[in-house]
Amino acid sequence: MKPVLPPDPATVLSTLALGAAGAGVAYGLGVPAPFLTGPAALVSAASVTGLVTRVPLALRDGCFLVIGLSMGTGINPEVLAAAASWPASLVALALALLVIFLGGAGALRRWIGFDLVTARLAAAPGHLSYVLSLSTETRADIATVSVVQTLRVLTLTLLVPLVVALMTDADLTMTARPGAPMALWHLVGLTLLAAGTGAVLKRRNVPAAFLLGGMLVSSVSHGTGVTPGIVPDWAAIPSFTIMGTLIGTRFSGVTAGMIARALGAALILSALALLATVAAALAMHAVLILPMTTLLIAYAPGGLETMAAISVMLEADPAFVAFHHAFRLFLLTFLVPAFLPRTEPET
Repeated sequence: MKPVLPPDPATVLSTLALGAAGAGVAYGLGVPAPFLTGPAALVSAASVTGLVTRVPLALRDGCFLVIGLSMGTGINPEVLAAAASWPASLVALALALLVIFLGGAGALRRWIGFDLVTARLAAAPGHLSYVLSLSTETRADIATVSVVQTLRVLTLTLLVPLVVALMTDADLTMTARPGAPMALWHLVGLTLLAAGTGAVLKRRNVPAAFLLGGMLVSSVSHGTGVTPGIVPDWAAIPSFTIMGTLIGTRFSGVTAGMIARALGAALILSALALLATVAAALAMHAVLILPMTTLLIAYAPGGLETMAAISVMLEADPAFVAFHHAFRLFLLTFLVPAFLPRTEPET
């Protein structure tokens, strides 16, 4: 087996420069969540045109760590007390997932002509690495599943902030983040503890290990009042930008032809996901009187790390969002295999 070589430094620098340019343009134009959506859009476009784009694994983990720390700064006793109302919300999330998964798979079979297994794997609302591993054990079209899922995540990354802007009065410009920055020595201490926790979780093959490690450490320290304050902008904003850049690099090596074949499927799935998300959020907003911003981000089936970043940028309840996305991945672990045929279907 050939060893995995580190990315070329020039490739990394050009990729990060593109991401920074995308963030700057999006911020200047007033695009919602500019430091995430701008890099995602520009780097995706560059990758599709044939430019090789890469973000090193260590830099990716570092950005996940900072985003996790940022999520934990929103934890307080009032947030934890509100957790008693979450079971009803989890039921709403489960129902929305079923609608997206089964409804999306049916639409892909009927309107796009996918076979049963490819349609159901492509329609799975998240857990991409797990879905691709299932694809290798079936006769599914792995390339199609991968491109459709990647397009779905990109589309939701770009559209979720827009939907939040249309349905709420949240400030999506990121011109002023609430709260005073935490002391530098607090930040350094939390970072070291979170890095150690993330490394332990990664050795146990826990998904998004460094993001969860950062959130766990930060949640405990902020929930107990040991480390007040938010992650400073000089650390948070570059992390959001790298997160958006990372999303764009997923299109490296994907041709325009592959995207053209998968685009219709991705748009159908994204539209269905947004409809189900909005419906579930409206229902729970009426029943539980929770903020629409928090509900929309918690139910949107985008990537865990991406939705975590959006929750921090848009000041959603980080504990609520993180718990719901963790529950979504847990549910999909059992839901997707349950709806795959036991024998290879006829296509």
